[in-house]
Amino acid sequence: MLYNAYELQRSLLSGASAWASVMSEVITNPANPLASLGVGQVMASALDVFSHASMPRGKPNFDIETVTVDGATYGVTESIVLHRPFGNLLRFTHEGLPEDAPKMLVVAPMSGHYATLLRGTVARLMERAVVYITDWADVKMVPQEAGRFDLDDYIDYLIGFLEHIGPNTHMLAVCQPSVPAYAATAVMGAEKNPCRPLTLTMMGGPVDTREAPTSVNDVAVTRPLSWFKHNVVTRVPLHYPGAGREVYPGFLQLAGFMSMNLQSHLQSHWQMFKHLVDGDGESADASKAFYDEYRSVCDMSADFYLQTIEHVFQKHSLPKGEFVHRGKTIDLGAITDTALLAVEGERDDISGIGQTKAALKLAHNLPDANKRYLLAEGVGHYGIFNGSKWRNLIAPVVEEWMAAHPNRDAAPAPKKLKAVK
Repeated sequence: MLYNAYELQRSLLSGASAWASVMSEVITNPANPLASLGVGQVMASALDVFSHASMPRGKPNFDIETVTVDGATYGVTESIVLHRPFGNLLRFTHEGLPEDAPKMLVVAPMSGHYATLLRGTVARLMERAVVYITDWADVKMVPQEAGRFDLDDYIDYLIGFLEHIGPNTHMLAVCQPSVPAYAATAVMGAEKNPCRPLTLTMMGGPVDTREAPTSVNDVAVTRPLSWFKHNVVTRVPLHYPGAGREVYPGFLQLAGFMSMNLQSHLQSHWQMFKHLVDGDGESADASKAFYDEYRSVCDMSADFYLQTIEHVFQKHSLPKGEFVHRGKTIDLGAITDTALLAVEGERDDISGIGQTKAALKLAHNLPDANKRYLLAEGVGHYGIFNGSKWRNLIAPVVEEWMAAHPNRDAAPAPKKLKAVK
C-alpha cells in the first residue's frame, strides 16, 4: 500500500507540476498585462519553484561531453563495457590520455541515488585516468527472474568488474560502498587474484560506525531489524518490470535525506524563488540543476538494504572480524599489497570522523608505508567527492596516491599527508 499511495501522489503532483509550469509561462508572456507588473513576476516565480519541486524525474545522464587537460580540450567517450542485471560497468576515456594511463574503478553508492551523483567525481578523475564506474540499476526495473541482490552479490559484482577491467586497476569507493569494496579487496587478496586493486581509496565510508556515530547511525541502531522490514520495505507495483520485488524505495531514502537538513533545503528554495523574482536566472538554474540530481532517486533491493543495516550499522561485522562472504569469514589481514587511502570530511554529518580511518588499522598486515589518511578540513559529506575542494585539493591526493603505486613492484609510498585546509 505504501508504494501505491506514493504512486497516486506522484501522479497528482505530476499534473499539478505541468499546470504550474504552463501558468508560469502564461503570466510572463509579453502579451499578458501582468507580465509588466511586479506581482506577475512574483506569481510566475512561485509557480516555477513549485513546478520544479513537484515534477517527476527519471534517471539522469552523465552528459560529460568534453574534458580540459593542461589547456587542451578533448571529446569524451562514454560506453557500457559490461552489462549485468543489477548494474552496468561504464567507461569514460578521451584521446588526450597516454596509452599507459592508470585505470580507476569508481564504486558508486547504492543508496537511493543514481551513479550520476558522482558526475563531478568522474569528470575530475578522467583528466588523468581511464575511469570506470558502477552504474547500479533501479531495482524496480529489474524483473524478479533476475534473482535476488544482497551484500554477497554486491561484492561479487565488484570482483567481476575488476576482473573485466584487468590487472593494475585502482578502486575508489564513495561512502556506503567503502564496506563492500574493502571486503572485496580482502577476498581477492586472500585468493591472490591478479586483478585485486593496486590501491583502494575510501571516501566518507562507514567502515566502523562505532566511531563518532551520526544521526544516520542513530536511526539504524535505535530500532530492531524487524522494524525496518515491516515499516520501510515494500513491494514494487504491478506496472513496473520488477513488480512484486521487495525493495527499499528511493522516495523514502530521499525523504530521510531531506528531513536531516530540512531548514537548509527550505532556505535553498526560498533563495531560488528570490533569484527568479530578481531575474537572476543563472543562480536559479544552478539550484535547479542540483535538485534535479538530488531528487532523482531509485529503489534498492530489500535484501541488500536490510543486510547493510544489520552488518554495517547494528552488528559492526566487518571491524569485529565477523563479516561473512559466501559462507566464509573475511580476513582483512589478507590485504597485504593493496595501498589504502582513507579520506574524511571534517564536517561530514553522514559518516563521522574516524569511521573510514578505521580501515587503515584493520588491515593489520599491510605496511604503514602503504596507508594514508586525509582529513579534509571544512568539508562536508558531499564536498568530499564534488565541488571545488574535491577538484583542487582532494583529487590531486588521489592521483598522487595512484602514481605512487603504478604496479605491485613500486617503491613504498611517501609519508602520510597532513590535513587539507
